[in-house]
Amino acid sequence: MQQATPRGANPLFRGPEVTHRFEFLLSGIILILRKTVVQNENGYNLQVTSQPPAPQRMTRQRKAVEEALSKNKGFCSAQDLHATLRAQGNRVGLATVYSQLRGMVDAGMLDVIRSDAGEAMYRRCGAGDHHHHLRCRSCGNVEELHAPAVETWASEVASSSGYRDVSHSLEITGLCPACASG
Repeated sequence: MQQATPRGANPLFRGPEVTHRFEFLLSGIILILRKTVVQNENGYNLQVTSQPPAPQRMTRQRKAVEEALSKNKGFCSAQDLHATLRAQGNRVGLATVYSQLRGMVDAGMLDVIRSDAGEAMYRRCGAGDHHHHLRCRSCGNVEELHAPAVETWASEVASSSGYRDVSHSLEITGLCPACASG
């Protein structure tokens, strides 16, 4: 028979495993703090990253995700990628797909944009250097942009606010010439 817990006593924080639970809790907090978005007094969202991402191991799932992305020329969602992998007979969970995509984005291997519905869409980086995107809201065509003026502006905003090691991304949406003429 299980002993009743006295009122106000939390059974999670009794016994020798308390230290391990506390360490796990702290490691979760540290992971959350590793990548934080801060809004300064000027209203700019600045992404602060305290340490580079750890390299990912090349697992069977990672290899399957990379191969599926290399075959896909456009952007795709994590759910679409997961469905493609399952249709090919790969036993990869959706949470694993998200984890692999997040790691690949952090490593600079993938571009990520948001659909009009707010869903993250991924594809292999077409350019090796920092760039931005111009996306057609109608057909989904995406062009990579190199915008030195944006880079200058971002640096000026960061330095005037006292921030260092700042990253940014820019996506411009509109109608491509073909869709606009319509």
